[in-house]
Order: sequence, then structure tokens, then C-alpha cells
Amino acid sequence: MMNLTLKIWRQKNASDKGKMVEYKVTDISEHMSFLEMMDVLNEQLVNTGEEPVAFDHDCREGICGMCSMYINGEAHGPDRGVTTCQLHMRMFNDGDTITIEPFRAAAFPVIKDLVVDRGSFERIQQAGGYISVNTSGNTTDANAILVPKENADKAMDAATCIGCGACVATCKNSSAMLFVGAKVSQYALLPQGQVEATERVKNMVAQMDLEGFGNCTNTGACEVECPKGISLENIARMNSEFLKASFKG
Repeated sequence: MMNLTLKIWRQKNASDKGKMVEYKVTDISEHMSFLEMMDVLNEQLVNTGEEPVAFDHDCREGICGMCSMYINGEAHGPDRGVTTCQLHMRMFNDGDTITIEPFRAAAFPVIKDLVVDRGSFERIQQAGGYISVNTSGNTTDANAILVPKENADKAMDAATCIGCGACVATCKNSSAMLFVGAKVSQYALLPQGQVEATERVKNMVAQMDLEGFGNCTNTGACEVECPKGISLENIARMNSEFLKASFKG
């Protein structure tokens, strides 16, 4: 069992200045997930009449991408290929001090404590993250459309992006290009995505810039911290698609 010191960012609302507050938690099992440890803290706070720490979570299975925390200077914490809900306390030691902050980016404004507004990602998706679907009753059987296995595999790899924002939080420029690259790639590699291909990449990149995300300077930190291992190759593909779209007018 571990006894820990937690330094947590507390911020009442978007307009509040916010500050780091220190808490102590005891008898934490190494088998707990990080969020279960936060649950223990919040139960302790509620029992003493204090305001619990607000943090995002839903599936707690590494699928939804909501459990975004910046832990000891790393998005989702010290483990690799996991979201915060999949991070276990065995990655820490008895007596450790753990610093917990929200994802920091101008395009991810803090709502409360560790909860940030990632609506900017939703708006980028809405700008072009869709395909035309014939709903007239004359749809073509998807299995009848031949797709090279290499393309299908790469599209599936890109589609594993859960939109958590770790790439943005990790990037020194708060760039969203890994996220947008993944969302462009999953369609660019498939025949179903060709109808809107030109407008998709132009619209999504334009929305990304409008939201205030920074540019990519190829440090590669986003790929390292991404819980789904999204490759930088997707940024290159997005740039290629954008260049082709620009020539098409």
C-alpha cells in the first residue's frame, strides 16, 4: 500500500485564476487505476465537506478518450500506450509526489479543475470528417468495393484515434496536426472517402487554424505520448492531401 502527496490544479470555472492544491492520500493499492485513486481522494474530500476534484471520465476502458490528465509532466502519465484510466498505481512508489494538471492549450479552455473543453476537436470533425452516404435504398454492398489490404490497414490504424488531445497537450506548439492527420487519413485511404476528399482536408485544416492550434515542427512528441500510437505518417499524408487539394482549387 502507498501513501502519496497529490498536487492538483483546482479551478472553479473558466474565468477563475486557479491554483495548485496539495492533498494526501493513504493506503493506495498498486493495483488501483489512476482514476480509482482519484475516486478515493474525492470520497475523502466529500466526507470532510470539501469540493471534490472535477475530472472527465466515461468508459474507463481506454476507448472514449475523456480521462485526459497531465500527470508529472506527461499526457496520461508515465506509462506508454495507455489512457489515464488504464494507468495503474504500480507505476508510482510509496511516498511519491504526483502533480496533476489539465491539458494545457488555448484551444482547450479549462471548464473546471482537470476538465477541459475539447469542443474544438468536434468542430474540426464537423468541418469535414464525414462521407457521402446514399440512403435511397440503392446502396452498394461495402464488401463489393475492393480496397488494398495495406490501405485498409493504414486507414484502420488512423481510425484508432480517440480524440483525447494528448498530442495537443504534449506538443510545445499545441498542434492538433496528429489528430487532424489521423481523421483525414482514415478517409483519404479508402474509396468511400474520395467524394469529399478535396473539400475535406481544406475545411478541416482551415477549422484547425481557426480554433487556434499551433503548427507542427516535427519534434515527434505527439506520437510518443499518443495512447493509440498514431503515426506521424498521418501528418505527412494530411500535408500531401492538402497540397493536392490546393492545386485542384
